[in-house]
Amino acid sequence: MTYDTILQRNTAFVNSQVTCALIELESMKAENASRLIREESLAYGEASICGLIDKYGLGHNVVLNTLNNNM
Repeated sequence: MTYDTILQRNTAFVNSQVTCALIELESMKAENASRLIREESLAYGEASICGLIDKYGLGHNVVLNTLNNNM
């Protein structure tokens, strides 16, 4: 594999992880909005939302390592 092919593959992986995190984030936001309307406590707080970064491996150093993996 060439350097460009590996970089494209790794970039596609990071992009897919970002997409998954965004989908889950929007779901969390929707649930919190529904609960606010019903005057219930929020289902997801800051820790849960920020936890998506670790869950999907989107921290700065993790992403850099992923992009540079196998190069």
